[in-house]
Amino acid sequence: MAAPGSSASIKRMFAVSEGAKLHIAMAIFQFGYAGNHVIMRAALNMGVSKLVFPIYRNIIALVLLVPFAYFIERKDRPTLTLSHLMQFFLLGFLGITLNQGFNLFGLDNTSPSFASATENAVPAVTFILAALIRLEQVHLNRRDGRAKVLGTLTSFIGASVITLYEGPTVYSPNPPSDQSDLMFALGDAKEKNWTLGCICCFGHCLCWASWIVLQAAVLKNYPARFSVYSFTCFFSILQFLAIAGYFERDSQAWHVHSVGELFTIFYAGLVVSGIGFAIQIWVIQGGGPVFVSGYLPLQTMLVAVMASIALSEEFYLGGMIGAMLIIAGLYLVVWGKSEETKLATAKDAIMLSSDNSQAGFPGKSSLVQPLLNSGE
Repeated sequence: MAAPGSSASIKRMFAVSEGAKLHIAMAIFQFGYAGNHVIMRAALNMGVSKLVFPIYRNIIALVLLVPFAYFIERKDRPTLTLSHLMQFFLLGFLGITLNQGFNLFGLDNTSPSFASATENAVPAVTFILAALIRLEQVHLNRRDGRAKVLGTLTSFIGASVITLYEGPTVYSPNPPSDQSDLMFALGDAKEKNWTLGCICCFGHCLCWASWIVLQAAVLKNYPARFSVYSFTCFFSILQFLAIAGYFERDSQAWHVHSVGELFTIFYAGLVVSGIGFAIQIWVIQGGGPVFVSGYLPLQTMLVAVMASIALSEEFYLGGMIGAMLIIAGLYLVVWGKSEETKLATAKDAIMLSSDNSQAGFPGKSSLVQPLLNSGE
């Protein structure tokens, strides 16, 4: 029988810090979301409706999340008010309805690698929005402040290059010999509206960044992450139903025609909308909005590898230059945020040390006080 001390040491040996848990969670999320880009493109090639697909996807996510919201947060859930419902409605419209809508229309007119590369602009946009509502501070007289501003400008330049300059083909893999039989056959974005695709992709980035920042604000007042996301999902389903009911009159668009379509719906609903964004909300509570967006370059690399191997996707010079500029800007923003956190931690440590030293010598202040009050 093991001694209590030895079991405690084993637990400490395999213990994972909270910071490490946040990193592991975001790495898992990016793996799942990278596959989503490729699978969503495959779903579009199969002819799924861009308005009906999100309805099924979010219904699956809602069915997955509601039991967790009910049983785990039943005792700790704050009282629900009309103000909370309005906030959840806004989160659903901005973070799911507009976000997923822009993503699908952008992906349909570009490619998985391009759509993923533009998402690296999310940290810069997140930083701007967080600074505007005072969740982030900008100190231009310090290195960290200048780095965050320079990173934001670099990301904007990269996004402009991607939008305005396509350039020649840099890499073109050999397509499969029998591409018509492949479930995930892609083809490029020729005969599509590239400019419209770029606008939609960056609209997706703006909505995603806004969603991350607003989630951080809402979770401070309503700290029940499963309930928040469940209500967000519910309202987005109602919004998509209203939009699709008006525009999608063809009954065939509401049918699932193949096993491949069913797989893409379940993957997007379970892995991304269900598990993935629940992870994102948890990490926002622990690491903040900028930390969440800092992992997007990992997704870009994974998507590029997946799309090249599975989908024979071509890479263009403009997209590669723009992606490198966006990633460089991202790292400047994240580095600036890291330096700011270090300075704040050091400042707090100094203040704590000063308070402790004063508490340890309570009689020190009497040495500089008169023995008798001046009025006596």
